[in-house]
This record gives sequence, structure tokens and C-alpha cells, in this order.
Amino acid sequence: WNKFLKDRGFAPTEEPFKKLINQGMILGMSAFVYRLEGTNTFVSKGQIKDQNVQPIHVDISLLKDTSDELDIDKFKAWRKEFADAEFILEEDGKYITGREVEKMSKSKSNVVNPDDICEQYGADTLRLYEMFLGPLEQAKPWNTAGISGTYNFLRKLWRLYFSESGWQVTEEAPTAEMLKALHKTIKKVNEDIQSFSFNTSVSQFMICVNELTALKCHHRAILEPLAVLVAPFAPHIAEELWKHLGHNESITYAPYPTHEEKYLQEDSKEYPVSFNGKVRFKRAFPTDMSAAEIEQAILADPQTAEQLQGKAPKKVIVVPNRIINVVS
Repeated sequence: WNKFLKDRGFAPTEEPFKKLINQGMILGMSAFVYRLEGTNTFVSKGQIKDQNVQPIHVDISLLKDTSDELDIDKFKAWRKEFADAEFILEEDGKYITGREVEKMSKSKSNVVNPDDICEQYGADTLRLYEMFLGPLEQAKPWNTAGISGTYNFLRKLWRLYFSESGWQVTEEAPTAEMLKALHKTIKKVNEDIQSFSFNTSVSQFMICVNELTALKCHHRAILEPLAVLVAPFAPHIAEELWKHLGHNESITYAPYPTHEEKYLQEDSKEYPVSFNGKVRFKRAFPTDMSAAEIEQAILADPQTAEQLQGKAPKKVIVVPNRIINVVS
């Protein structure tokens, strides 16, 4: 990882990088069942009310589909003393456990086996999710339910390159909107790598993929640098995509993308149009349009005439790239 960053102009030293990793403590999400004092009867969380119960840590692997619902059959088989347990359930017939954020520990039965996550969702999903949890130097709770978000992101990324019928990357020239989405992401990710803000990089990747999906982007000029950009965060899927893009050498040796400001320039700006300080509608004007030209266009707008109701305005205030206010 450090070599990857160094080869691309980002050069954190080995020791501070290790220190950040060591400080990034991931907390566990514990689960509890509630046993009536002196019995082997367990009360669902919503049925406790004024009953005297003892909370007991339960292995989180006994919950159904990463939810708060206990799998009763698994619970009975978990330990011999629970084989003949009885349950007071919710009205819908479920046993709902209590949840609490605690330090991940075997004694609290809240340890998540990364091998299980990799087997079910893939190593890239686990890697992305750990980055997405929050800043490396801050403690954050692990919640397996959140894994689905990064898993779905990777699937959506894959669908930019592949459809149900196969490979769909084209050699067509990308649109200005596609280039803007890509270069906005390149700029953000490069800034985040410098400050180890990997969680915000993952967020930006999600935004970018959503934008490219909406634009129906399957253009090599966009998707090739995107694969390189994603590589440090999801190396396995990036390597696979790189191979399908026709490259024989590993994506690790590809030059890391840098953004071009020309693709980030706004061609137009949407102005809120206010009348005596109250916004009534919005209009978009080219960014190179002068204040005098914008004023003329606003006064000729039918909605302006409707707001003024035949009265002549006293003043039109145009703040470039911000707001238009008509004073009557």
C-alpha cells in the first residue's frame, strides 16, 4: 500500500501509517438475550416491561440475516443449558435481541470473522466497508448490516462494464457530464488519500458510479481511469476489470489519474430569483453572462411580469453566480 502511494506521488512514511491503522479500533455490535431470573425462559426485548431479567451476551452469528431477530433453533443448539429453553416472543412471533456497541471481544461473543465476510461478500467488500466505517484514527462500531451497502456499490460498478449479455464498454467519446463526474472524483480521491480520509473517498466513488449509471456511461475514456482510481480500494475487482479492458500488465503499474480543471468548469449557473427577499423561482444562465445581460433577461421573463403585476421594479440586484433579487 505504501509503495502504491509512493509510486503515485503520495509518500506517507511507514511508521505513521502503521500508527493510524493501530489506532483505528473497530468496536463490536453485541447482542443480548434476556432470561427471567431463576428460570430458563427468555423474554424478547419488547416484552420485558417490568419483569426482572438478566441480560446475557449471545453470539451474533445466531441472529437472522444480520438483523436483531434471534434464530431460536440455533440458540438452543448453541449451548447445552439452553436446549430446553422457553421463550416469550413478540406479537409477530419473533424473538428480538438487545444490541449495544462494545469493544470487540470473544468474551462478548461479538467478534466478526473476516473470513466469513470474505466468503459471503468478497474481500473487496470487506476492505471497502472497513474504510467506509469512518476516519482511521477514530473508534467506530462494526455493524454487519452495513456490509450490503458496499457490496451493492461494487455490483453497480461492475454493471458499468458488463451487462447481462456481457462486455459493454464502448470506444465512443464521453459527454461533458461524464468527464465532469470522473474528474470531480479524481480530484476528491487524490485529496483524501493525502489525509487518509478513505471513508469520504468511498462515498465519492458511490456518488460517481450513481452519476455514471444515470448517464448510461459505458465509455472506455471514463471507465479505464475509473478502474485505476478504484484499484487501491478494491484491488481484486479493479484487476479483473483491467484485464477485460485489454491490459496484460497489472493495474498496479498504471499511472494514477490526475484531474483536469477544464472538465470541472461550470458552463451555467442556476440562480434563485427573489422578489423583495423571497425566492419565487429559479433560472439558469451561462457563467460568462454579464450582470447587465442577466438583469435584462430576468426583466423579460414572463414569471417576473407575473410577480410584478404591472409595477416597475425599483432595482434589480444581481450577485454573480449567487442570487438575483428584484426590489419592487
